[in-house]
Amino acid sequence: MRLIEKVWFQGHWAKWLMVPLLLPLTLIFAVISFGRRIAFSFGLLKSFKVSVPVVVVGNIGIGGNGKTPVTLYLVEQLTAKGLKVGVVSRGYGSKAPYYPYQVSEESSAEQAGDEPLLIFQRSGIPVVIGADRVKGCQKLIELGCEIIIADDGLQHYRLKRDFELIVVDGKRLFGNGLLLPAGPLRETTNRIARADCVIVNGESQWLAQAKNLVPSIAHMQLSASKVVNVKTGISIDLAVFLAKNLIGNQKVNAFAGIGDPQRFFNTLELYGFTLNIAKGFVDHQAFSAEDLQPFPNDTPLLMTEKDAVKCATFSQDNFWYLPVDAIFTENNNDSSIATAIDKIAMLAH
Repeated sequence: MRLIEKVWFQGHWAKWLMVPLLLPLTLIFAVISFGRRIAFSFGLLKSFKVSVPVVVVGNIGIGGNGKTPVTLYLVEQLTAKGLKVGVVSRGYGSKAPYYPYQVSEESSAEQAGDEPLLIFQRSGIPVVIGADRVKGCQKLIELGCEIIIADDGLQHYRLKRDFELIVVDGKRLFGNGLLLPAGPLRETTNRIARADCVIVNGESQWLAQAKNLVPSIAHMQLSASKVVNVKTGISIDLAVFLAKNLIGNQKVNAFAGIGDPQRFFNTLELYGFTLNIAKGFVDHQAFSAEDLQPFPNDTPLLMTEKDAVKCATFSQDNFWYLPVDAIFTENNNDSSIATAIDKIAMLAH
């Protein structure tokens, strides 16, 4: 984890030095961010409404918090209701030959970005990337999409939206509560109350407080049932894979280039794996074979699905990834995710 992230989320002692130095930049960021939202609100900056409903899945901070599993869950549920769904994404870090760019089976992670490629490979639905999400939506409409999910599009106010879901990391929450760069937030926590539905990923004491702050809240857990070999695509039941390694008294190695790598390592240990080497990289790390040379080839190397799409071209026999799915609990007010999906589906009719 980078030092600045330790300052944001773990209260590292360096906060006493870094935060005061960064606060002037945070003030500038706050003024620009607030001014931009006001400009869109009063029409000084133009926002565009496309001809089909747009559902935004986003967060108010930086880093991973479960947006991609939520997007895949929505795709699955809305497709089951007979709707043709498309996903538009900025395609962070992508180097496509042109934009808007439609992700295809021939696309690489370098061209499409890791998360858009993952979404396409898992769902098979149309996925279009580009900084101009309005043009991306128009491309999806040309492809026959009846409803569009804007992945990580909360702050893209140029594109009007019909429904907003904000995902919150139940463990890290909002860090030190400051805006960038002194803190991890793109917008203040007041923004949460304006969302149509807030999804809390993982166990969190904030859940009880959140129910008094937001009109609709859902509780999500990430669940895995199998591991998949990166090189061959062969999947093995997680319990079978785990038993095989336990019988041999073999530890596994792991790495993750996501917003919170430790969350992935904790998940592996929760499932019963014993980690020998566990290494975290920055989010959206563009991996090369050299990055993984420290890991021995005779030991299973576990990674996230998002990292696997970037390692496919140099995968080894011992490369495995752990696909996860969003699972929503049904106690308290958590049935609101079903209500939210029904409302979204009605927008398309």
